[in-house]
Amino acid sequence: MKTLNAALIGGGAIHSCHVIALRQMPGVTLRALADINSEVGLKLAMAYQCRFYQDYQEMLLDDEIDVIHICTPHFEHKRMILAALAAGKHVFCEKPVGMNGGEITEIAHAAQNAAGLLGVCYQNRLNPTSQRIRRELAEGEMGKMLSIKAVLTWSRSGAYYTESPWRGRFATEGGSLLINQAIHTLDLMQWFAGGVTRLKGVVDSGELADVTQAEDSAMATLHFTNGARGLFYATNCHTTDSPLLLEIHCENGTLQLCDNALWRLCNGERVKLVSDASTNGVAKSYWGLGHQHAIGNFYAAIQNPEKADYTDIREAGKSINLVEAIYRSSQIRQWIEINQQ
Repeated sequence: MKTLNAALIGGGAIHSCHVIALRQMPGVTLRALADINSEVGLKLAMAYQCRFYQDYQEMLLDDEIDVIHICTPHFEHKRMILAALAAGKHVFCEKPVGMNGGEITEIAHAAQNAAGLLGVCYQNRLNPTSQRIRRELAEGEMGKMLSIKAVLTWSRSGAYYTESPWRGRFATEGGSLLINQAIHTLDLMQWFAGGVTRLKGVVDSGELADVTQAEDSAMATLHFTNGARGLFYATNCHTTDSPLLLEIHCENGTLQLCDNALWRLCNGERVKLVSDASTNGVAKSYWGLGHQHAIGNFYAAIQNPEKADYTDIREAGKSINLVEAIYRSSQIRQWIEINQQ
């Protein structure tokens, strides 16, 4: 099996999840790191014993690099993905892969014609609780799915936005709450139910209205492909980051994700099925626990494309479509039909 050389673009908080995953993978070497802040980048490169580049374009000229990890602000993703694919690299990008449907279409076209693979980090799909929900639904004992309820109440201070001015703006983040914090929840909902056919949503800004140009709260009603209904609420106005509350109501009982544990409620009994293990300080719990698995799956696909099991541009684009649909629905106060192709 060929040794793969990896490189990271961006030395912000999320990059450490990638480094930890790469260091635990046999046959993978971290060759380089790029960051526009030379002080930060040089310090990290020294710690990781890899090369440093201030200009990622220069890094892409290194023929020894096989895989590029993109851990930068949202507005950088499209141009960096296109440049890396054009350089013949495999690309693994943090969500969102693009800020809107137009960018998704452009990236998808480039990926279709590229030699390298493009994977997107939807690590929450690989949490033990998410995997068990999929299994429970596939086995069919719960009966027909009737509805999904998801409630996400997190906290983001004004400083979170003022210290990183790209956040909370449509031009640089693609929105705010929906495309950054709540996108994983929307992705899980549509993934569990096999897609969304239509939705009606509302976005607004309350506590954070003075520091963001976009929403800090959102709600939506969704109709799923399987006939079930979805109820979604999210906000960044809470005073703490509460674990996601998600309930799937089926004919024969309910699956409940609560306090990072999955419970099955049937016939008056509440049985704990699985919990998401502690991150032990390696990553923030609300990022999900699946970075290592998501990155491992992507590298496995590079080595063995016939058994590929990773989130590609088509899958990643589904949640972007939902985000855009909620924004549009809030503007015109009407139901929005979802194109699932």
